[in-house]
Amino acid sequence: MGLLQRDRPTGDEGDEVQQVMDTQKEALRRIISTLSNKNEELQNFLETVDSTLTGLQEESCKVMSELEAELQLLSSALDDKGAELRGIIKEETQRKEAELQTQLLEGKFALLSCEELLEFANQTLTITNEEEFLKAAKQIKERVTMAPAFRLTTRPVVSENMSQFTVDFSTEKAGLQRLHFLPVPRAPEVDVSRCIVRDNTIMVAWRPAGEDDSDGDISVSGPIERYDLEYRKTNQEGSLRAPGEACWEKICDIRETQVSVSDLKFDSCFVVVRVRARNKTAAGDFSEPVALETRAYNFGFDAATAHAELKVQGDTVTWEPQGVKGHDPRLRGKENKSSSRSATPSPNKTAGSRAGRDRFTGESYTVLGDQEITGGTYYWELRPLVDWKSISVGVAYRASLGRFDQLGKSAGSWCLHASQWLQSSLAAKHNNRAKALDWPLPQRIGIYCDYDNGDLSFIDVDRLRLLHSFKTKFSQPLVPAFTVWCGGITIMTGLQVPSFMGNFLSTNRSLSNLSQ
Repeated sequence: MGLLQRDRPTGDEGDEVQQVMDTQKEALRRIISTLSNKNEELQNFLETVDSTLTGLQEESCKVMSELEAELQLLSSALDDKGAELRGIIKEETQRKEAELQTQLLEGKFALLSCEELLEFANQTLTITNEEEFLKAAKQIKERVTMAPAFRLTTRPVVSENMSQFTVDFSTEKAGLQRLHFLPVPRAPEVDVSRCIVRDNTIMVAWRPAGEDDSDGDISVSGPIERYDLEYRKTNQEGSLRAPGEACWEKICDIRETQVSVSDLKFDSCFVVVRVRARNKTAAGDFSEPVALETRAYNFGFDAATAHAELKVQGDTVTWEPQGVKGHDPRLRGKENKSSSRSATPSPNKTAGSRAGRDRFTGESYTVLGDQEITGGTYYWELRPLVDWKSISVGVAYRASLGRFDQLGKSAGSWCLHASQWLQSSLAAKHNNRAKALDWPLPQRIGIYCDYDNGDLSFIDVDRLRLLHSFKTKFSQPLVPAFTVWCGGITIMTGLQVPSFMGNFLSTNRSLSNLSQ
């Protein structure tokens, strides 16, 4: 018993043994996990190899079938051409045979006539009676004159020569011997000198690979059937895609060596383009990406400045009076309360509206843009929504526009005001002065600002009409400014200065301006 007790491990020894066992078990579990992962990896690998093998066999059968079909087409084309050439030879042979047969018949007839006349002449020589002899001699003379033998051409009308139908297919034979699998087209090259960026449209042009090769060998890339263009927006000039940037947009099946991508919003500094060629079945590599500069004026609504009853959603702002289910009761209540303070009737101010140091309030239903204008040329557009009643659009000095100020009533704001409340009106406003404009209310208003030259122009884009142009000298940074009462507006930004502005700037300077 004493020996047995001594053989038993003590408490500390038991803990050590248990720790060793636990360590070994943990190591074994890791090995098992590693083996399990490797086993799963090998199974996936085997499935991939098996699938690849199946795909290879199917693809091999497919291309073999396509090869047989092409060879059959080639054989059929050769048979058709052979039948055509044989037909031409047969037609020429038949024509010559017919002419020779006709000439042969005429010759036989002339020979027979000549033999009869010769026999008659020999018989005449035996006539002793002078009168009969003279009569017969006269007949012979007349028959000789009319004899077909003397009027017949004794030369064949056609020859047996058929050398004009000799063929030489050595070139075609050499071409057939050069037949091989269709090569993958080489990458084209984007021709930057022919690419045009204008009116939010990109015209991309390229040169096919090998176009400048002196030998002009089309087999270098194979016959090109169409092209694929890919483009994406980016803010860096390099071709690498930065995290969060858009993926490639695609335009396929282009038949020419140029294409236009229109109606783009230029909300990035560059658009990167690349193009690849396709032959009958294969697409080649893409060309080296080319970054085309697409700078334009991008801004959004500064929601922190929006009147409490204006709701900003993306590129749209709508007037939504607080505490009222609809507009009509408030509008009816204001029909007879138009004041000289505002050209637009407006609902009563809502008590308890959200307070904010930068937020417009009172009857200034205004919201500003979130990007300043400090130099250069800018362009953006505005569309009134269907149910609009009164809107203003223009620019302002942010610092000089108070929370209660309405656009066009201060020296630091310029705007175009449109209203269809009670009656339609259109006016240009600045420094509390208004100039009425005799023009239908536009459905799309373009705003052009040349900060350096002090030009601010408003355009009816649909009718291409310059509505009004301010001429001034801007002394502070500007921001786009909008007033909406009843209804809403949508703005279009990321626009280049359109090409039609050139005509307006050069031919419409004589319009009267409001200036400081």
